[in-house]
Amino acid sequence: MTSLHRLLTCIIVLLLCTPATADVRPLKYDDVFLLEAVREPAPSPDGERIVFVRNWMDRQRDRSRHALWIVNADGSGLQPLTPRDSDARSPRWSADGDRLAYLADGQIHVLWLDTGRSSRISALEHGVSELAWSPDGRWLAFVGFTPAARKPPVELPGRPEGAEWAEAPIWIEQPVYRRDGAGYLREGHNHVYLIPAEGGTAIRLTTGGFDHDGINWHPDGSALYLSANRREDAHREPLRSAIYRLEIDSRELTEVISGEGPHARPRVSPNGRMLAWLGFEDRELSHQASRVYVMDLDGGDARNLTEELDRHIDDFHWQPDSRGLLIQYDHHGSTLLARQPLRGERQVLSDRVGGEYFSRPYSSGQFAVARSGLVAHTHADTARPSELAVIDRRGSRVITDLNRDLSLKRTVGEVEEFWYESSVDGRDLQGWVIHPPGFDPEARYPLILEIHGGPFATYGPFFAMELQLMAARGYVVVYLNPRGSTSYGEAFANEIHHNYPSHDFDDLMDGIDAIIARGYINAEELFVTGGSGGGALTTWAVAHTDRFAAAAAVNPVINWYSFTLNADMYHYFSRYWFPGPPWEHAEHYLAYSPISHVGRVNTPTLLFTGEEDYRTPIAESEQYYQALQLRGIDTALVRVPGASHALDSRPSNLMAKPAYVIAWFERYRGGKDEEQTPSK
Repeated sequence: MTSLHRLLTCIIVLLLCTPATADVRPLKYDDVFLLEAVREPAPSPDGERIVFVRNWMDRQRDRSRHALWIVNADGSGLQPLTPRDSDARSPRWSADGDRLAYLADGQIHVLWLDTGRSSRISALEHGVSELAWSPDGRWLAFVGFTPAARKPPVELPGRPEGAEWAEAPIWIEQPVYRRDGAGYLREGHNHVYLIPAEGGTAIRLTTGGFDHDGINWHPDGSALYLSANRREDAHREPLRSAIYRLEIDSRELTEVISGEGPHARPRVSPNGRMLAWLGFEDRELSHQASRVYVMDLDGGDARNLTEELDRHIDDFHWQPDSRGLLIQYDHHGSTLLARQPLRGERQVLSDRVGGEYFSRPYSSGQFAVARSGLVAHTHADTARPSELAVIDRRGSRVITDLNRDLSLKRTVGEVEEFWYESSVDGRDLQGWVIHPPGFDPEARYPLILEIHGGPFATYGPFFAMELQLMAARGYVVVYLNPRGSTSYGEAFANEIHHNYPSHDFDDLMDGIDAIIARGYINAEELFVTGGSGGGALTTWAVAHTDRFAAAAAVNPVINWYSFTLNADMYHYFSRYWFPGPPWEHAEHYLAYSPISHVGRVNTPTLLFTGEEDYRTPIAESEQYYQALQLRGIDTALVRVPGASHALDSRPSNLMAKPAYVIAWFERYRGGKDEEQTPSK
């Protein structure tokens, strides 16, 4: 054997004997700043180019930022349209494809594609939430907030000129006075406006003390279609809205679709003959799925296209030929895009829509259709956030790779789907398991059960930074869709109607048992965490089992009585999630409240909540913390300054939540430190 042969043989032997973990590069907490995502894809009318929002993380300012980028439909020519720190969003092509309108800094901007020049065309005092070009390109319609002009009933006398008095008390009378993520609200309503496309004065088209949204132009430009709840008791009827036609010249508003339920997102067919919308007839159930309806524009031949599908329709667009719609919905955890003809069989085009969430594996996704028929959508994958994909006559393909630096630098845990059987009623249940990078099936790992919120939501095969960071620390992470989850039909979701928590807890325990049976889990090192509704189930779980070594409840609901009277959506929760107001059903509220079962808790429990959470207010966590303190149970409370219910709105908070959770769990791993490897 020559020296060269001996050298090659040694190299081969060395490679074969090197552990599989040699190339493993687990995620670090500050890798959140590597994450990017595609949002709001907007193809040009001819389908040749796609503009999208590129979402990135600003390490210096600790912010999630946005900019507009453009790419050819074949994936070539990727380039920015707005500065990296522009925070531009909502791109909208003019009908002839020569201009692009978008929103930035609360104002409307227009970009001329032939010159690359842009201009802010509005000078609005308040924000814009929707934007739509007129068919002739002369106008932009938008929805903007209009404050109510009302003086407080009291003006205190005697203030000397230049005196530094305390801020005046704030008088509140409006029923909806605060909202999670927005804080305490100014009194006022969302109205429809027009502004010339080259800039000028905004003209208000709607009146009254009502909110309007969902604007869509008639193809001839004579009218806008919109949705609104224009009832005097709108706050008491949160699931009531009708569809209206708004004449541009006369400002006349005519109701065209009404009913006992929410009817919204009207869209006129390209040929101007039909109207489609989303809605359902309200049965006062906890979960009710929106269907797609169509009718002739004169009111004839109204029909529900998706009743037999039994899935909630997230969004839809007309096909360019007006012969059908493209619809987006969740099915068994995945987000699907399908062609829905007006009459005929539905055809699934893609089951890989989504990936917009950075933190947890919730379903999501957006799509749009060009006049040419090309479809652009956000593409989901378990290994990275959303990229841009297109569907045309040549098939489906992903055309961006914004997260290739993440893929090159780090190794993410592999995600495996599995099904298991309910011990309650034998039904099939779905879940996913994330194996730590470098997973060895012969080793024994600690396990984290991560429970989704909602509770009427769905997890699926999507990238989830928080869960991946937990897996990177050497944990097997399990996430499940117990009864109550969406994407399996209304009946499955409403198993917990006025019955939450209940057998969804059993479904979660069955999922853990299915993974433990595989043999690679240390059953003495089981941990549980979850946010919002998942936080409620976490605190419910530790009152009904002692199998967990520690728990971390993130922005949980602890007391349904206090929650209903403190949450921002109190009119909705008290009517749809419960049989009536809490003072009339106190026993029901408290029976399902984790606080009522705190006397049975022995598990060390961490509470983690944003200080400005108005969906599940911090008082929920504080009362559980104090109850556990009274009982002498190991507990800690983490308050996140400035954070709302969406704790991951800033990158540092996206790092903080899994970091604090893991630090808490490591305390209860039998003295093992953070870098401990799985036991053999």
